Amino acid sequence: MHFPEKRARRLGLLLPLLLLSAAPLDARAPAPASAQTPWLYKGSDVPQDKAWTFGTLPNGIRYAVRHNGVPPEQVSIRVLVDAGSMYETDAQRGYAHLIEHLTFRESKYLKEGETIPTWQRLGATFGSDTNAETSPTQTVYKLDIPQATPAKLDETFKLLSGMVTAPIFTDHGVKTEVPIVLAELRERTSPQSRVLDQTRDLFFKGQLLAARNPIGTPETLNAANAAAVKAFHDKWYRPDNTVIVVAGDAEPAVLIARIQQWFGGWKVAGKKPAQPDFGKPVAPSGLDRKNPVGEARVLVEPDLPRIVNWAILRPWFKVNDTIDYNQGLMVDRLALALINRRLEGRARGGGSYLLASVDEMKQELSRSADATVVTVTPLGDDWKSAVTDVRSVIADALATPPSQEEIDREAAEFEVAFKVGVETQSTIAGSKAADDIVNAVDIRETVANPDTVYEIFKQSIPRFKPEAVLASTRKLFEGTVIRPMMITPKAGEATEAALRASLTEKVEAASGSRVAANSLKFADLPPVGTPGTVASARPIGLLGIEQIELSNGVKVLLWPNDAEPGRIIVKARFGGGYSAIRPQDAVYGPLGTVALMDSGIGTLGRDDLDRLATGRKLNLDFDIDDTAFRFSADTRPADLQDQLYLMAAKLATPRWDANPVLRAKAAAKLQYESYNSSPMAVLGRDLTWLLRDGDPRYATPNPVELDKATPEGFRQMWEPLLAQGPIEIDMFGDFNREQALAALEKTFGALPTRAATTPPALTPNIPAHNPEPLVLTHRGDPSQAAAVVAWPTGGGQAGVRESRQLEILAQIFNNRLFDSMREKIGASYAPQVGSSWPLDLPSGGYIAATVQLRPTDFAAFFASADEIAADLAAKPPTADEIARVTEPLKQVITRASTGNGFYMFQLEGAAYDPRKIAGIRTILNDYSQTSPERMQALAARYLTKDKSWRLQVVPEQKKP
Repeated sequence: MHFPEKRARRLGLLLPLLLLSAAPLDARAPAPASAQTPWLYKGSDVPQDKAWTFGTLPNGIRYAVRHNGVPPEQVSIRVLVDAGSMYETDAQRGYAHLIEHLTFRESKYLKEGETIPTWQRLGATFGSDTNAETSPTQTVYKLDIPQATPAKLDETFKLLSGMVTAPIFTDHGVKTEVPIVLAELRERTSPQSRVLDQTRDLFFKGQLLAARNPIGTPETLNAANAAAVKAFHDKWYRPDNTVIVVAGDAEPAVLIARIQQWFGGWKVAGKKPAQPDFGKPVAPSGLDRKNPVGEARVLVEPDLPRIVNWAILRPWFKVNDTIDYNQGLMVDRLALALINRRLEGRARGGGSYLLASVDEMKQELSRSADATVVTVTPLGDDWKSAVTDVRSVIADALATPPSQEEIDREAAEFEVAFKVGVETQSTIAGSKAADDIVNAVDIRETVANPDTVYEIFKQSIPRFKPEAVLASTRKLFEGTVIRPMMITPKAGEATEAALRASLTEKVEAASGSRVAANSLKFADLPPVGTPGTVASARPIGLLGIEQIELSNGVKVLLWPNDAEPGRIIVKARFGGGYSAIRPQDAVYGPLGTVALMDSGIGTLGRDDLDRLATGRKLNLDFDIDDTAFRFSADTRPADLQDQLYLMAAKLATPRWDANPVLRAKAAAKLQYESYNSSPMAVLGRDLTWLLRDGDPRYATPNPVELDKATPEGFRQMWEPLLAQGPIEIDMFGDFNREQALAALEKTFGALPTRAATTPPALTPNIPAHNPEPLVLTHRGDPSQAAAVVAWPTGGGQAGVRESRQLEILAQIFNNRLFDSMREKIGASYAPQVGSSWPLDLPSGGYIAATVQLRPTDFAAFFASADEIAADLAAKPPTADEIARVTEPLKQVITRASTGNGFYMFQLEGAAYDPRKIAGIRTILNDYSQTSPERMQALAARYLTKDKSWRLQVVPEQKKP
């Protein structure tokens, strides 16, 4: 059964190299079944989610349908074929994924090359609304159809049925599509992908999962032909191996009728073949049963930080997904939460590792193993001390029961997560609901609605006792075999024997790692200041939004509404953003996005804030915009006042703990080398900075700059910036107006009046035209490269309507470049063209085309980009080309406008720039209405070769 994820503690840095989830621990006694039990719930006593209607067609197709009005008029369809890469033979490696590609190329009702344009004309964006994915265990076709009228719905099911049941395989199609798949393989190859491949190979040694990457191999793909691909399709694409899931704004009976009409006649010969044996983890003979550390592996990757992880592996068994089983999972998750909190506390206190975590894998181990995985990122090259520190924390959890106070604290965190699920269940999107069923089918479990999940949690609370948690912890660290993996940037600093020894040596239990129980309450905290009052309130003339001004000058955009029950979005904009940061202080900008919130408030450090937030839905996220700094939070009605207190207190009484700054520095230094690992990583590091005149405030700090940064310098820069500049609060969502105003008066209204400041103006521009591209290098795969061509446009709120028309032009360009670089020559898997227009700056906008390609394909890309730009400027695009862009854009805006986040994004800063209010009134028309002549005129104005700027990222030349 799926549970909502427990709220993650925000670390502000991500260095994961292994993201796996797993399957249940063991089989439990089955629940009695009745003839009326839906197919998903066979063997389970978990109450059925009555929103879903389940059934099976006479030909064996299983289906699940439900009415869901989020967003309105959309229908989300998922067709799951229970066959992925682990169903392939050695000679068929990559075929399951190749079939996914070929299905989009040509099928019964769609001629070659028609699929993507057809879905675009129906309003679906390729890649987000229209997509497919292949995993080791399944292939899923995904469609989110906007404005699903009966006619459009019928057409959708018709076309989809032809794609799944009757794709057309030809040798020409295979030979055309294989280079595209090889481009995908090439572009995904990286140090990170090599680590994942090596990790799978080690952890699942002797199992199919170890060697069945869905992308396949160049040898098997190049050898593919239509007959061989069709043989795989004929074997596994069959009604009794297919599940259709539909959730959307239509009556279930209508959806079932469409499934019956278009899939009910699908028939195949023969019996359903048996599923392959995926294998199970097996320990070599002679291992210590108490500490069965098996094969170890050390992988040298110069551009990646050190990471040590080890998996405690157990065989996977199909479970009966019962209430009792899920209550046991609750205890397991609580046990892990306790250990992870202790690990994080030790890291914050100056431990030898930057990050460490323990996870029980429950969803994505492809029915191949059940595992507990420990991951450690050492602070420096002393990886052995980091492993010992982490093992010491785990040893204490294995030796001694936790206190009831610790348990109650984690239980309170679980409870708020499940309560939020109940409170916000009416906002669950149909696409999310459909994906949940698909995932449940894949892992052979059920789904439950949020009320059921919360009820099972409450029934589990009597199990949350110290001895039960200790028993669960011990079980999580027992397994058939333990396999460790180390990634290191330096050869020779670790051996496989040393790595194995680091897990077998005795360690002392770290009793000092236990985290104090919660004793802090918001009621005990000092007030922000003397409460202010509402000085003025007026409607802005848009929906029910008001503009409030408090007596200290703080301005508020306030919109209480019931569009998303149980949810409130809050943003606090203040100060001058990047424009207020001195270029010589640039290093402290990115450090601030990580460390500023972790450095505390008043007398409270980050650990204190965590205790204070126990059982609450509170956030304190921070980022930097061009002309403002921004706190943001997603909270709920019960926690609104305390959420506002945290934000206001951060401005009133900031704390300046040194450890978060030092930790952020260490993380940034570890991460920096990874930016050389691939051409796209280089672009991620440098492109924004380069397109902003090389302004250091937009640069990624290098290790030399980071070494110069200090906690004292951090405070010296940030302390005055937190205290200056106007404040705007945007608050949209499910709250009572009067209560919200009272909370604002006590928090932001209690701040002292802030002096207005005028930061230096930011007037960025992309670099001048360069006939010869700027060349950067990467240290990744020598077959990889990347290229960018950008044309300057403009900026400023006055040009907002033109900026939206430029997005239409960019998407027309994108479709043409996609056809040229991917479909015609297979040089790039996913070329991208986009438009950027900074609304709060007078300049700095651009249209940019970005591709990954082979180093030999630069000339083809630049020639194609120049040809498309010149053609768009010379003659107008066709009406059909425009419709393929404007219809999806129209649908994206229509769907997005049903949520508060859309309006908040559009109106941020409107209290000080009312032009944004006028700008939102025309947004739908601006993105969905244009003319061929308008597109041609914009192309002629902006897409001129003598203004373009070009960049190449090439492989670094190896020294002889």
